[in-house]
Amino acid sequence: MKSFLAGAVRSFSPGLCVVAAFGLISAGIIALLPAKPRAGLQVWVGDGNHANLYRALAPEWDRLHPDLPLQVSLIAGPALQSRMLSGFYSGTPIADLVEVERGQIGQVFAGPIEDVGFVDLTQRLKDEGLMSQINTASFSPWTTRGHIFGLPHDVAPVMLVYRADLVEAAGIDVSQIATWDDYFRLLRPLLKDLDGDGYIDRYPLTLSLTNPFFSEIFLLQGGGGYFDANGQPTLNSAANVHIVSRLATWYAGPDRVVGDVNMYTGSGLRLISEGYAVAIPGADWFAGAVSASLPLMKGKFKVMPLPAWEKGARRTSVNGGTMIGLTKASKHPALAWELAKYLYFSPVMAQRLFELTHIVSPMKANWSQSYYDRPDPFFAGQPVGRLFLQQAPDVPLRPASPYFSAAIQMVNNVITQLMASADRRACSDPAQMQPEAQRLLDEAQKAIVTQINRNVFLSPPHP
Repeated sequence: MKSFLAGAVRSFSPGLCVVAAFGLISAGIIALLPAKPRAGLQVWVGDGNHANLYRALAPEWDRLHPDLPLQVSLIAGPALQSRMLSGFYSGTPIADLVEVERGQIGQVFAGPIEDVGFVDLTQRLKDEGLMSQINTASFSPWTTRGHIFGLPHDVAPVMLVYRADLVEAAGIDVSQIATWDDYFRLLRPLLKDLDGDGYIDRYPLTLSLTNPFFSEIFLLQGGGGYFDANGQPTLNSAANVHIVSRLATWYAGPDRVVGDVNMYTGSGLRLISEGYAVAIPGADWFAGAVSASLPLMKGKFKVMPLPAWEKGARRTSVNGGTMIGLTKASKHPALAWELAKYLYFSPVMAQRLFELTHIVSPMKANWSQSYYDRPDPFFAGQPVGRLFLQQAPDVPLRPASPYFSAAIQMVNNVITQLMASADRRACSDPAQMQPEAQRLLDEAQKAIVTQINRNVFLSPPHP
């Protein structure tokens, strides 16, 4: 070993040795220096629109709190999650408030409840009467084992964003649509090969099939999903079997009725503008993104409630979601709590958020505001805010779990396998797909239960 090290050292040039020595000395000095946090009240966010809104508040905040100026840092999603978890588990500097999307929260809840890095807000919300003032379903993604760790930023109700110009030109009356069966029956005339090349150029419904969150929209709408209220997996529920069998025959097989568009790409936006996408299920923030991305298509879109799985059943779902949490490391928890409530629940910020992104407030007191009733020129004069808010009371719950990402990917893999089977068997009958769907979901359920049972903090107690 000594001869190896000696040979390695001899292979370095003198200059390289000097640089390496200075590097080691500098690293040692930096490691010994105490971390100096930035002055002020720190807020970390991952969304540029939110960052701009909060920064606009800074002058007024700084006037009232000159010793604690507002510092808003915009950090990209993966980096935000890494820095958040590092702050929680290794004591590196972390903000007073951290804004987290639903896909980033799972690992925060993986350990014992007392080790969650966010402050438990449950009792505060009760003491201040906020539990009854906020849309109940909006708490579910930020709740684990009966404890709430974040203020909900939104409601995220889902409606169908559709090309009203194409639908109305075809003489289709959307008021006659109550169920998904109605929808595909009435819109089938729009399923067309427009240029005669043998490929469909227009689909009644368009999704991004590589994005598993679209499948979740349908599962939650139909009473399915991934976990129950206690965080236990329900991948192989009867509702899930029924829905994934239907989805497989929508996405594939001889009677395919769903196209594939990723609207967050240039090619996807072009396909939407060309009419490849007649309709896309989307939350309020999605409607805002469409209007911002395709301003020249003003007046060609409208929104409508989702068709129900069964007549009289739920006509909305939920997609996305963001929270803000108060970190246990904050040196100013009382002030940070007041700032969090202002950013998320004040009428002023609710209006700014809606006007910028179309996101509706989870605070019920804000729902009567007149700006939600304004006709939206992009959506052919519809009062889009009011239409989304009408769906808010029926938004389904989304129980939280550290295994959410694994579960959603497992179910998406099942749908992918069923799609291949539908193509291979030339099957368009969901009932014929159900035995295979049950088998595949049973396997997925077994796999995720095995994962959860390795976690002593989350596995169910043994008898």
